[in-house]
Amino acid sequence: MRHSASRSTTQDQNERAALVGLFSSSASRQFDPEHSLDELAGLADAAGASVVLRVMQERPRPDPATFLGSGKVASLAASCDQLDAGVVIFDNELTPAQLRNLEKALGRKVVDRTQLILDIFARRARTREGKLQVELAQLKYLLPRLVGSSEALSRLGGGIGTRGPGETKLETDRRRIRHRISILSNEIDTVRRRRTQLRERRHKAAVPTVALVGYTNAGKTTLFNGLTGDDAVASDALFVTLDPLVRKVRLPDRRELLVSDTVGFIERLPHSLVAAFRATLEEVAAADLLLHVIDASSPDRERQMAAVVSVLAEVGADRVPSVDVFNKCDRLDDRERARIQAVYPGALCVSAATGEGRDELIAAMEGRLALGTVHVALEFDGGDGDRERIAHLYRVGRILRHVSADGHVSIEAEVPRRVLDRFPSAVVQAS
Repeated sequence: MRHSASRSTTQDQNERAALVGLFSSSASRQFDPEHSLDELAGLADAAGASVVLRVMQERPRPDPATFLGSGKVASLAASCDQLDAGVVIFDNELTPAQLRNLEKALGRKVVDRTQLILDIFARRARTREGKLQVELAQLKYLLPRLVGSSEALSRLGGGIGTRGPGETKLETDRRRIRHRISILSNEIDTVRRRRTQLRERRHKAAVPTVALVGYTNAGKTTLFNGLTGDDAVASDALFVTLDPLVRKVRLPDRRELLVSDTVGFIERLPHSLVAAFRATLEEVAAADLLLHVIDASSPDRERQMAAVVSVLAEVGADRVPSVDVFNKCDRLDDRERARIQAVYPGALCVSAATGEGRDELIAAMEGRLALGTVHVALEFDGGDGDRERIAHLYRVGRILRHVSADGHVSIEAEVPRRVLDRFPSAVVQAS
């Protein structure tokens, strides 16, 4: 077991944390354990903890009872006592039995990777929808880990159900949680239906939607601000954006599209979070185009890209057309830029911080969304159905000529190619 310790220089109110990672020799060939623990340190910092100890152990498989094995647990407990670490964070998901045994053996709070991410999401959720989804994921995580104590329920809200005759405290807690899960699931279904209605409305208006996706801290929000002129909070920290943002982008020729900034993905994203955030992630699956934003300067970029692709497949967004956008290219030398272009043909190299590559990115969106226009001529007889089609034409196209005579309407317009099939009677004019 290797230890490295450092006294915190942050404020005293931050929890002092010990980080623990376990890896096998075969797994270490697929990912760098040091980088994985660095990412865990970033998550701990986002949760308000000060890291004072890092522990890594190579082991063929976790101990089913205490994950690390009894001797290593004793060594970890001594180190935590020496450095006054109040919480131990594991870079893995622990079973309920492992969690209980470790807390008893270490004499302090134990948190696994899933619980840490849930805590960060709970801190960052601002909208009602985000809070509902986080609470649902927390309760689903908590349910199998109840062991008779209801201290964890105090911050999840009381008064949900009452104790029935003859029930034990554990049975009551489980019943309360299941009842709350049912309520949250119904409310999130309502959110999902409302989002579906909004998407259908946007589809009828023929406004294309572009979704920014990528690993957490890849620079999506900075790029979003650069494209939309918005001032969403961007920071060099993990999971700053939790609630999705949708803003309108007006192109140089006055055409418009919608760009959405979404929650960052992460390797080993807890399945409970993917399930709870399905209503939000459906926005990604329903987009017309995905911009996969990649931190080009990250030494783990290939692994991060694979993690994003995995989550996209899980939410059914792997069939949406996408463009790889390598961000933070201002940190690369010419040789590394050339290597990216050679390995990923068609990818874009940009810097959201400096604005480099913005025009090329907009041009790529225009091309992939078939935003190019055609000059068409249409004839209408003025009936109720035609009046709706004319109104729709005014929404999606640029009207060049409108002539009405004896109830008959002739219109010449420029419309995006992507909506041409909505006007089957349109005659394309020679340019």
